[in-house]
Amino acid sequence: MYFVKKSIVIVIGSILISLGINLFLVPYKVLDGGIIGIGLILNYLWGLKAGLTIIVLSIPIFIIAWVSYRDYFYNSLHGMIISSLFIDFLKTNDSLFLINPVYSSILGGVLVGSGIGLMLRFRTSTGGTDLIAQFLCDKTGINVGILIFFIDSFVILLGGILLSTDTLFLSVITIMFVALTTSLFTRNVVQA
Repeated sequence: MYFVKKSIVIVIGSILISLGINLFLVPYKVLDGGIIGIGLILNYLWGLKAGLTIIVLSIPIFIIAWVSYRDYFYNSLHGMIISSLFIDFLKTNDSLFLINPVYSSILGGVLVGSGIGLMLRFRTSTGGTDLIAQFLCDKTGINVGILIFFIDSFVILLGGILLSTDTLFLSVITIMFVALTTSLFTRNVVQA
């Protein structure tokens, strides 16, 4: 029963992440952090498929997980693959919700953070830097949402330099809401 519940959570979390990215972040070239953010930077600059790029960039992290954190490898591989496929599958050329870019960044951050947080509650993730943050959380006891926030900050600073100051500003708003929402979902999770 737990396996079925976890599988449903991975699908729902992946859909939330994909909707947040495709409906609210992409129309304004806003970034999430981590590997997803790097995938979005490459999408905005060169038109590469964000989901496929996320899979390719996650390979070194999953090799490390296979060697050192096999439990995380098994618990995150399917989350990374499914969320990446949903990001590319649900991509749209037109935004259904053209709203103020600040509100769009907030809504995108809440959806992405909800998807990540929901998955982390079931000891799975999208891999990438979320997986690194989970490793660090287990070792240090620092809330995973806060660790993700610091990693994401680096990625959006890079994106702001490569893309625009608007991207940087809106992305800061997004990762604040991703971190806040993720923290809310994971605050009562007992670390094993």
